[in-house]
Amino acid sequence: MIDRQVLSVSRKSISIFSRILALFFPATFFQISAPRFLKSQMKNAFRESDTDMGNCDDDVAEEDNSIGRCLDLTSFQLHDLGEVEIPEDLEELDLTANRLSKLDHRIGLLAQLKKLSLRQNLFDDEGIRPLSGWSTISGLQELVLRDNKLSKIPDATIFKDLLVFDVSFNEISSLNGLSKVSNTLKELYVSKNEVAKMEELEHLHALQILELGSNRFRVMENLENLTNLKELWLGRNRIRAVNLCGLKCITKLSLQSNRLTSMLGFQECVALEELYLSHNGIAKMEGLSTLQNLRVLDLASNKLTAINDIEKLNRLEDLWLNDNQIPSLEGIDFAVAGSKEKLTTIYLEHNPCANSPNYSATLKRIFPKLQQIDSDVFM
Repeated sequence: MIDRQVLSVSRKSISIFSRILALFFPATFFQISAPRFLKSQMKNAFRESDTDMGNCDDDVAEEDNSIGRCLDLTSFQLHDLGEVEIPEDLEELDLTANRLSKLDHRIGLLAQLKKLSLRQNLFDDEGIRPLSGWSTISGLQELVLRDNKLSKIPDATIFKDLLVFDVSFNEISSLNGLSKVSNTLKELYVSKNEVAKMEELEHLHALQILELGSNRFRVMENLENLTNLKELWLGRNRIRAVNLCGLKCITKLSLQSNRLTSMLGFQECVALEELYLSHNGIAKMEGLSTLQNLRVLDLASNKLTAINDIEKLNRLEDLWLNDNQIPSLEGIDFAVAGSKEKLTTIYLEHNPCANSPNYSATLKRIFPKLQQIDSDVFM
């Protein structure tokens, strides 16, 4: 494991210093002096970290002599990096939550850079364009461009070792450009955009996590080559039917807040451990009996009138069925028979059955391992 030096600036000390300046000096003086103070504090941070290295655990040092260097400038509201020292041996640079709209050319000289976060800034397509030509940082493994003003997928051709790519919370209308992203990618996040078609995913054979929630998808398609996919997040779209394109290794799947009316389509996805289908129009529980690894099942806010097809499941721990139309608790011990000794959480509130006499006591008697009934947590 790499023992990282986190070379972050002390926001608290800057805040105290700024208040003192505000009392004794004009605003114009403060505006000039504060960046210099920032730069000075960063120098001190580097020196302190270098000193601390001598105290590293010997076992850790023997395990891996490489020291990952991280500069964290999160939430400094920087408009540029002109007054910031950027060491050439950085491995991680975090510029989250600033006011940046243009890239500092020195970032392109960081030959050892592995992780770059530009999350929550003001970058548009033009502002981020220089990245595609900076071959010195082609070894980048994690690129986070979340929450900016991008209208298209940035050109990531040069990043041949990319593992994580995040362009969520932008204004992207198409996945065009993903075909240029390296097939080494393991995690792809494109949530909260305006994308309507699943495309240019076919070459991402190593992908393990795909987040496409809060877009405009109507159809699940072009997923068949993602044979190593473990997590698929498609909540808040317009999908009407389940089509996993033959994928069988997914362990976590979310289709919350779509337009599903049927549960058919999950039968062959036998590795599923967590299935989230709340806020749809599902009227019948079906296609679940083969999902023997299922631990979490969320069917809240649908149109269910009965609990079906889970009696043989013996690993269920969480069962969320609140906000449906289930009339009574009669037969629930048989309906969830396989997991009677395993279930720890059950939600049935806002169903007619929740008005049954001795509601909580009945559930506790049937499921002896329960730790939570609706919002009532107990041990």
